[in-house]
Amino acid sequence: MTTTLEDRHPSRTGGESEITERRDPVRWGSDPGPLSPEQLAAYERDGFLILPDLLGPDAVDACLAATRDLSRSDDGPGLVAEPGADDELRSVFELGRHPAFASLMAMDVLAGAARQLLGSDVYIHQSRLNLKRAFTGRGFPWHSDFETWHVEDGMPAMRAVSCSVALTDNHTTNGPLLLIAGSHRWFVSCPGQTPDDHHLQSLRRQEYGVPDHDSLRWLAARGEIRPFTGAAGSVAFFECNTMHGSADNITPTPRASAFFVYNSIDNQLVEPFGAAQPRPTHLAARGDVRSVAS
Repeated sequence: MTTTLEDRHPSRTGGESEITERRDPVRWGSDPGPLSPEQLAAYERDGFLILPDLLGPDAVDACLAATRDLSRSDDGPGLVAEPGADDELRSVFELGRHPAFASLMAMDVLAGAARQLLGSDVYIHQSRLNLKRAFTGRGFPWHSDFETWHVEDGMPAMRAVSCSVALTDNHTTNGPLLLIAGSHRWFVSCPGQTPDDHHLQSLRRQEYGVPDHDSLRWLAARGEIRPFTGAAGSVAFFECNTMHGSADNITPTPRASAFFVYNSIDNQLVEPFGAAQPRPTHLAARGDVRSVAS
């Protein structure tokens, strides 16, 4: 399967890693919204914005209850187990099927901020829970989400933003999200070529689309690595090309986070730029997408 659009961000073409300067805007619009000028400037500078205690306990409690419901649902493609532990849940996709999460992702403090950053109406490209159990919760390697979404899903431009909602307290010790400030301004082309049905393996343990160590050292030398820490209800917005990852959770404190990926309605998916077939729609919405209600 090939795309008719120019590949402005080639990756996994069989060559070596390469770092190129970003070609897309970071903030796409200038309309007002819930984010202040100071917050917008921080997002544009760092590639992410951390908002402590943004959501109240009622919203968090409702989502925690929904987490238990979704985690007990029948096995299916939206449930992903930890690598090497089929009885331990790692991720749950398609959160919008539960009313608590559908309501949360439409809140103006979240969806309105995404519209403000992306300069358009938005839709949910992907939503999921990441669950890190006490002692055994596994980490995620360094990666740019956009690299995967571009190569495997066909996302044309860097016009999407991820929203991470802490459903439990995020400490420096229990495997929090780590982000490299300023890394969104560079695109890291990854080596190798995408295997068929790569998502069946990559959601448990990603090997393709992972930058080499030299590229990561280069990015980290230019921007501080910062953790997303805070009490339950804290929120981090991070630009789709920001380099991020997390370590294992070897502490007695479990961690749970919800991710909502807002994509511009003007940046809908085309054919993948580096995969034989697009990933399933529970990983990447395509076709008849609907804007998130105001």
